[in-house]
Amino acid sequence: MNISYYDFKNLENQDQCSLVLHNGKIVNERTMNDLKYTLYEFSTFTVELMHNLSNEKLAVINVFQNRAAYAV
Repeated sequence: MNISYYDFKNLENQDQCSLVLHNGKIVNERTMNDLKYTLYEFSTFTVELMHNLSNEKLAVINVFQNRAAYAV
């Protein structure tokens, strides 16, 4: 799926999460204490989902623009 960073940021959190889980490519996962961090890659941005394992809920969605994607 090809979506821009800005279009993704304008989606509701639930829609962002669904898009990431269905279309993102997992780059890395790690668990620290009760938190699981999963890093997903899209074409021009990266999304980090942080899950609280004790209550099995999504805690945070962080979105990072991949500036290297625009380098010449």
